Order: sequence, then C-alpha cells, then structure tokens
Amino acid sequence: MPKVSVLTPLYNTNKVHLQEMIASVLEQSFQDFEFILLNDSPENKEIEQIVKSYKDKRIRYYCNERNLGISASRNKLIDLAKGEYLAICDHDDISVPDRFEAQVAYLDKNPAVGVVSGLCEVFGGGTHVFQQHPEFDLDIKIHLTKGCYLAHPASMIRKSVLLSNDICYNERYSPAEDYKLWEDLIDVTNFYNLQKVLLKYRSFDANTSVLQNRIMIEASRKIQLEIRDKHPSYYDEISREIPLSEKTSEKVYYKLFGIVPLIKITKNKVYLFNIVPLLTIRRKTCRSPR
Repeated sequence: MPKVSVLTPLYNTNKVHLQEMIASVLEQSFQDFEFILLNDSPENKEIEQIVKSYKDKRIRYYCNERNLGISASRNKLIDLAKGEYLAICDHDDISVPDRFEAQVAYLDKNPAVGVVSGLCEVFGGGTHVFQQHPEFDLDIKIHLTKGCYLAHPASMIRKSVLLSNDICYNERYSPAEDYKLWEDLIDVTNFYNLQKVLLKYRSFDANTSVLQNRIMIEASRKIQLEIRDKHPSYYDEISREIPLSEKTSEKVYYKLFGIVPLIKITKNKVYLFNIVPLLTIRRKTCRSPR
C-alpha cells in the first residue's frame, strides 16, 4: 500500500499547466505514493491523452461519466485513495520538490495533527507574492474565523481523521468546499503550517477563484459566520488583536515603487509624502460581537 495518495481533480485543464503540475509530482523527493487524477470534464479527450502519455505505474487515471462538480469529485478521489495520507494537488499548481517529504515527516512525528499545510508562492497574472500563514494549531483556528489561513492546495490530510469522523467535502459550499472542510475538522484534529514554501500557486484569469469569485465570497462569508457562532472564543481572541500602529509608537510606511515614501501612518495621523497631513485617526473601543 502506498504511504501517500496524491489527489488531483481535473477540469478542462490547460495543457501546459497540467504537464507542469504532473512533472512536479513525479519529481518529488518522496516517492512512495500513488497519483490519482480524476477528469471531471469527460468531453475533453486531450486531458486523457496527456495523462496517459506518462508511463509511470503510480498514475491512476479516471474519468467521470458526467460532470459532478468539484466537491463530488474530491470525495470520489478520497474513496479511490489507498494511502495513509492524502496530498491535495490541484490541476494547475506546482509542488516544490521536497513538499511530500516534509509533510510526511511531520505527520509521522505528530500523530495528533490531522492536517499539515505550509506557505505558498503565488505567481502569474503579473503577481508574485508569498502567502504567510500562522504556524501552530491554536493560531490557525483563531485565524479561520476571518479567512482560510490553511492553504488547501498545499495540504496533506490524515485519511483516518476523515473516515473516523465521517467528514468529507460539502457540495453546498462549493467553491469554498476546502474552507468548509477545515471548519468541520476544527473540533476533531489539530492543524499545522510548515513555515516553508510548499507550493507555487498559479493565479490567472481563468482559474476557479477568479471565475466564481462572487459565489466563493458568499460561501466563505457563511463559513466565517458559522465558525464564529460555534467558536466564539476564537473570534473574541482575534477581535482583540491590535494593529501594530496601536500597540507601539512605531511608524508604518508605504513606499511608491518600494523607494519613494508615499504614506506614513503613526498612532493618530496619516501623512502624504511624510509631511502633508491627510487625516487624524480617532479611535474608539468596541465590544466584540457575541
């Protein structure tokens, strides 16, 4: 039995993106895995041709008879998986060479952790940034009350945690099914973010988060409210977080082109070009909503 099952749903995937993703998986330093790819665009025959062009025995290719949608496809992949750990790998992202090795090592040493993810490097579409996520379980769960601070496409999940708690992806929350999964797992396992880049996340005009942005925002907002309702102490904790400019007397600078001082923020003032006062900040104390 393989140690890891790599789960990849496919849907009208760009040929080049698909090839880059597959190569990044097959070239992992950790090699004890099966690679399951499920095509949810059955009319697209090019995808099958590309996948089957790789003569690697670890690859298992399946095609839905009809389009099922992302959540149902992810659940089908879980059912097909034989591995102890599930490595989520979306169809257009690139895993760094030691991603699986680092995640397997951490899960092996930390049986109380059911999900390990890490940092992402976002590229494409004129962007190139690094996503910083909190490291430890409590901080991650506190931050989940305001957003998805556990990168799903870079995650590895202990399969037994899903099975023993009868948890799977919830289609009613697509395309924020990943965020909903973390909500459902909050009470049954621990989370951890490795403080290293595990994934190069591709950002471009045709990916799901762009095409379904409005639906995703609405679903994410609903999940936020559910987490806050179920875990008010987590929400209270993050509501008490104080911005840097309030905690200290330090000044915060924003520079034009990274060089020219454009905006300076102090505790009570905002200045343009360091000297021109724009506004005075009046602060008031509010109680956290309950």
